[in-house]
Amino acid sequence: MNADEVADKVARAMLAAEGTGPAWGIEIEEVREGYARIRMTVRADMLNGHRRAHGGMVYALADTAFAYACNSRNLRSVGAQATMVFLDAAGEGDVLVAEAQEAALVGRSGVYNVSVRTADGRAIAEFQGFSRSIGGEFVEL
Repeated sequence: MNADEVADKVARAMLAAEGTGPAWGIEIEEVREGYARIRMTVRADMLNGHRRAHGGMVYALADTAFAYACNSRNLRSVGAQATMVFLDAAGEGDVLVAEAQEAALVGRSGVYNVSVRTADGRAIAEFQGFSRSIGGEFVEL
């Protein structure tokens, strides 16, 4: 199994073990070592009082992509810190795509940038997460 196949296997195992991702309809589009792209369709139950995608839902999507990217080497890692800038609003029916890319990995610490866009490319948010490896494998290879 090559590195990208391992990354994909880990992400799919993580999604299957979550309650959140399946409940939100998260779909994995692509996972490679240090990279993940996932999507989610904004539903009525994900809207805030302004009838726009709740910021927590946008953040959760970005955080999920971050998790798949930082665990892609099958070494259990957790978020240590994250920030997000909201750029535009999404509405019901919009398909949001979160694309996470590893920016740096040194020892047990990693930095990941995640862009959240609509399926047609409109920027919704930018997220940056800092990971810390806690050791152990996520899946048995």
